[in-house]
Amino acid sequence: MRTQTKQSFRFYCKMLLAIVAILTIYTVDTQAQIASVDSLAKIKAADSLATRRLATGTKVGIAGLNHDHIHLILNEYRHGNVNIVGIAEPDKKLWQKFGKIYNLPDSLFFEDLKTMCLKRKPTIVLGYNAVGKHIDIVETCAPLGISVMVEKPLAATLDQAKRMEFLALKYYINLLTNYETTWYPSVQSAYNTVKTDSIGVIRKMVFHDGHQGPREIGCSEDFLSWLTDPELNGAGALNDFGCYGADMMTWFMQGQRPIAVTAIARHYKPSVYPKVEDDATIIVEYPNATGMIEASWNWPFSIKDMEIFGAKGYIHTFDPDKVQIRINNDVKEFKAPPLPVMESAPVPYFTAALKNPIKVRNDRSSLKYNMIVMQILDAAKRSIKEGKRIVL
Repeated sequence: MRTQTKQSFRFYCKMLLAIVAILTIYTVDTQAQIASVDSLAKIKAADSLATRRLATGTKVGIAGLNHDHIHLILNEYRHGNVNIVGIAEPDKKLWQKFGKIYNLPDSLFFEDLKTMCLKRKPTIVLGYNAVGKHIDIVETCAPLGISVMVEKPLAATLDQAKRMEFLALKYYINLLTNYETTWYPSVQSAYNTVKTDSIGVIRKMVFHDGHQGPREIGCSEDFLSWLTDPELNGAGALNDFGCYGADMMTWFMQGQRPIAVTAIARHYKPSVYPKVEDDATIIVEYPNATGMIEASWNWPFSIKDMEIFGAKGYIHTFDPDKVQIRINNDVKEFKAPPLPVMESAPVPYFTAALKNPIKVRNDRSSLKYNMIVMQILDAAKRSIKEGKRIVL
């Protein structure tokens, strides 16, 4: 009996070991299959990503990497939406930084803008450097016949802007300025409403543009090093955010030149921004309307909104999409319809502008309107310095 029990026990042990062995083989094989599938998925994803990066279309050059808005265009490149053929940046630390983030090939980078332009022959160059260095881009690109779009504002000073305008006209290139609000469906919807005379003649415009402060929201030190410098940025919050209102105001007024500008500046955080103002209010006078620009690095939240008061009604844009229209007692809130592709982002817009430059002569990005923007900002700085209303 004991012998049979021992034999049975041995038999069950052997069976158990066999089952464990089979399960082990199955588990290992399954894990191998999973790993294989996972690896294949990663390879396919990598291949897909590589395919997306191979963009075609307008050949785009980049000048500068020390403006934090550079992330927007490099993200478009990563998704295959922009054909970047070269990047000119003297600081090689920024090559490494953005090369790693966006997996940019070393062959894209150049220390010198002219060398990049001559070797890669971009159709357009987008500027992502200090505002006070925008003029350097135009002085390099204009004689080569290469059109330019810089981040807002056009220049740090009116004198720089005049020099840039001269070069653009002399060499017959497009010189455009990129504002985030240009790509807001809500702003375009408001403009369309005004054009149909739904709210009547414009009487007052109020623009709020600002946030808690560039340091407070975590802007990079490379960006802050020039953004908070009066020479390299031209001012503080006044130039950084005041330009938005000046640009949209000029657009809504159909390029009409103001008759006078009055401004005040505040320095609420001298320990954070010792060299420049961090808050500015600009009043712009027209013959039959008034505009108010409120630009700040001191608000408790980020805001880019706009109010247009007409003789018969009112429009308020709250963000990129939300619009409110009031006519008499009728209040309507809605999400603005999407913009056409060629008007929804910088590169498609610029591509269309190259084909039809006349179309953008009176638009928010146009050189004509941005020269008026620079006159408003220059008058505002003079008003602050001299403590009086500046007649234009």
